Amino acid sequence: MRFIATADWQLGMTAHFLDEQARARYHQARLDAVTEIGDLARRHDAAFVVVAGDVFESNQLRRSILMQAFEALRACPVPVVLLPGNHDPLDAASIYKDPAFVTNCPSHVIVLTDSSPVAVAPGVEILGAPWFSKRPETDLVAQALAAIEPPSPGTYRVLVGHGAVASLSPNRDSLDAIDDAALSNSLDAGDIHFAVLGDRHSTTQVAPRVWYPGSPEVTSRREVDPGQVLLVDLATAAVTPLRTGQWKFQVIAQDLNSAADVSALLSQLDDIDAKARTAVWLQLQGSLSITEHARLEDALAQREPLFARLGLWQRHSHLVVVPKELDEADLPLTGFAKAAYAELKAASRDDAEARDALGLLFRLVGRKP
Repeated sequence: MRFIATADWQLGMTAHFLDEQARARYHQARLDAVTEIGDLARRHDAAFVVVAGDVFESNQLRRSILMQAFEALRACPVPVVLLPGNHDPLDAASIYKDPAFVTNCPSHVIVLTDSSPVAVAPGVEILGAPWFSKRPETDLVAQALAAIEPPSPGTYRVLVGHGAVASLSPNRDSLDAIDDAALSNSLDAGDIHFAVLGDRHSTTQVAPRVWYPGSPEVTSRREVDPGQVLLVDLATAAVTPLRTGQWKFQVIAQDLNSAADVSALLSQLDDIDAKARTAVWLQLQGSLSITEHARLEDALAQREPLFARLGLWQRHSHLVVVPKELDEADLPLTGFAKAAYAELKAASRDDAEARDALGLLFRLVGRKP
């Protein structure tokens, strides 16, 4: 018996760091990942799909996003089990209670609204630990496990939870942290046979038979291993990651202190595949001359339209522009422009705005190759 484990779809994610056109492509990619999950279930003969929380970005969604999600889910050939998480909890404003959801949700989609075991396939039941608010004050997984009896002989039970496990949480004493040691004890006792957790967007094994599948499409530049789902074999506990993501969020950190350093950075950017599905944050340190900095800005401006995003990560960048002797023959200036250049050059040693203006002058007038 095999199934697909996934989590953190966050359909409707705003992706404020992308422009309007890239944001539309990114939204479509997240929907395409849902369709791909259905295709993977078909190709690998999976009996069902579980989504361990944060199916939607929030409980306040445009109707169009909900309808598009249902269209992608309809293509899935097996039952799909959804767990409300911290982004879409079962509170008074829950998307799962909205008439648009209730009326239009495909019949093979199951929402876990409590911790009663749910039969999802012959010989398999799901135990859910849904969120009822954004800030629970207890370990919801432990609470769900405490309320059940062992499964019937011959029945596999899969726990589906959401949140940070204590061993990986920076705040392991938080009231809602999942006690993963106790979770492993439940597995050893046979109360459950596998645990799928959401909230951590990178594919992560916590312990034998305890996994975070991660998000099927990247959501943050800090994620280590996103863009996957898991194919789980209940009989053997074998877990196989399957690639679903098409996008990359990439951080490039580089010291720039010479023209050669600038060239190396530009070559690295040029070598990136699928630029339209790649967002790049640059962490740039070092010091460049006004000429070198102007060349860098020009080159980045030319490449920026090719990427989903290309720009500085300002908080982590400190690139200093230093005035150096410049080849004035490269600037064919006369009259007032030449006088302005001389004034800016003199001021640029102590004035950042003058250096910026001088760099702009180089970009506007042009330089010899």
